[in-house]
Amino acid sequence: MSNVFLEMKNIHKRFPGVYALKGAQLEIKKGEVHALLGENGAGKSTLMKILGGVHTQDEGQIFVEGVDCGVINPTKAAQLGIGFVHQELNLAETLTVAENVYMGRLPYKNETLGIVDYKKLHEDTDSIIQKLGIDINATDLVMQLPTAKKQMVEIAKAISLNSKIIIFDEPTTSLSQKDVENLFKVIKTLKNEGVAAIYISHRLKEVFDICDRATVLRDGTYIESCELEGITQERLINMMVGRDLTELFPKEIFEPKEYVLEVEGISDYADRVKNVSLKARKGEILGLAGLVGSGRTELMRLVFGADKISEGKIAINGKEVKINSPMDAINNGICFLTEDRKSQGLSLVMSVLDNITLTNLKDFVLNHKKLRETGERFKEALEIKTANLDVMAGTLSGGNQQKLILAKWLNTDSEIFIFDEPTKGIDVGTKAEIYHIMNDLVRKGKVVIMVSSELPELLGMSDRIYVMCEGKLTGELSREEATQEKIMKLATLGGINKDEPNN
Repeated sequence: MSNVFLEMKNIHKRFPGVYALKGAQLEIKKGEVHALLGENGAGKSTLMKILGGVHTQDEGQIFVEGVDCGVINPTKAAQLGIGFVHQELNLAETLTVAENVYMGRLPYKNETLGIVDYKKLHEDTDSIIQKLGIDINATDLVMQLPTAKKQMVEIAKAISLNSKIIIFDEPTTSLSQKDVENLFKVIKTLKNEGVAAIYISHRLKEVFDICDRATVLRDGTYIESCELEGITQERLINMMVGRDLTELFPKEIFEPKEYVLEVEGISDYADRVKNVSLKARKGEILGLAGLVGSGRTELMRLVFGADKISEGKIAINGKEVKINSPMDAINNGICFLTEDRKSQGLSLVMSVLDNITLTNLKDFVLNHKKLRETGERFKEALEIKTANLDVMAGTLSGGNQQKLILAKWLNTDSEIFIFDEPTKGIDVGTKAEIYHIMNDLVRKGKVVIMVSSELPELLGMSDRIYVMCEGKLTGELSREEATQEKIMKLATLGGINKDEPNN
C-alpha cells in the first residue's frame, strides 16, 4: 500500500500578466511534515490555494490517496481532509472558540427552529482542545485571545474537519519563541497520529527543526524535493534563489558619526513604554530587541507620532522637536516601515505607482509623466517584481510589498529610517537585498533603526543593540559584546543593574 497521501502533478496557473505556476509538482507522504520553500513570488501560495480550492489549475492533476480529484473547490477540499491554517487568521472575533471551530457545522437540537445543542458543541470542542494540549476554553471569546491562541483555534478548526493534511502558511511570524515551541509540540502530536503537514516558512532554522522533507519552487517551477537530514542550509538557499549568497548578513562597517535622534525619558499613556531613553547616530544600524509585547514597536510608534507621548522629549540634530502626529514626524525627516505592511504600510487597493509616489506629492497639479518616471526608477532600482506599475499593490508577493514600502519612503527626504520587522515573512534572497539597502542608507549618512524578533538578524546587522523588557529599556550592547544569551537575559529577566557588567 502506498505511503503517499497527496500528489500534485504538472500544475499550471496563469493570471492576467503573470504565469504563476509552470508545471509545479508536490508529493506528500502520510504523517510527514513537509516544507514548501521558495522566494516570494515562487508560486507557493498559488499552489496551496489550488489545493484548498480557492483557485483552479489551468492544467495538471491532483491525486489524494491515489484518486484523481479533478478540480477542487473549498467544500471538496474539506471533504478530502485538507485543512488550512492561514498566515492571516480567518476567525469571527465576536464569537466563541467553539462557534469558530464548528462554524457552519453547528450541532442542533432542532435545526428547523435553530436551537443549537451547546452542550455537545462545547464537549466536542473541549475534546479537540485537550488533544492539542492548549490552555483555552470552548466558551472563550476569540477577540480576548492572544495571537498564538487564535492560531490554535484555527488548528482546532482543521482538526474538527478530520483533516488528514494541514497546511501551515508562515505560522510563526507573530509568535514568541515559547509559542513557537508549543506550536511544534502540536504539529508533532498530529504527526504521531498520522496527520501530514505542509509547512511554509522563510525561517530555515524552523524548517530544519520541524520538517522531514522539503520541496523547492522557483519562479513557478518545480526545482527539487529532498530529505532534510544531511542537507545544508546553503544548499537549500541555492535551490531557492538559483545562486549562492556569499553572506546571509552582508554587514558593512562605517565610522560612527554624530547623534541625530535623541529620545529622553519618554512614556505613553497606555503604560506600554516606561521612561525610555536612547540615541541613534549616523554611520550605524541601531538594533532594538525584546520579546513580543516588550514595547519595541510601541516605542517606535511614539517616535513616529502614531501614538501620544505622556512625558519625555525627542531631539533631532540637537534640537527638541514636538511630534504629535505622523505628519510631524515626516516633516522632521522620520519614516516608519511598519511591521504590518498590509494594513499600515500600504494601500493595497491602490496601484504600485500610487503607493510609491504617495509620500511625495508636492503639487496640486500633478506631473504624471514625472510620477511615472519616478515609479519606474524605484521599480528597477529595487527590482520590484510586477507586471507593470498600474497593478494593485495587494497583488504583489510579501517581499515585493516590502520593497514597495521601501520605495515609498526612499522617495522622500527622510533622514531617519525605522524598520519594524523588516524581513518578516520574506525569503532569504529578498532579505539580503533589504540588508544591502540598509547598508546603502547608512553609507549615505542616514540613521537606521531596526526592530527585530530574529536574534541572528540583530546580531548580524546591528552596530549597537538596545534591549527592552516589559516597556523598559533593560540594556545596551555593542556589536562586539552582543550574544544571543546576553540579549535573552536582558529581554526575559528585566536586565541588570547599571553597576553590573553585561555578561
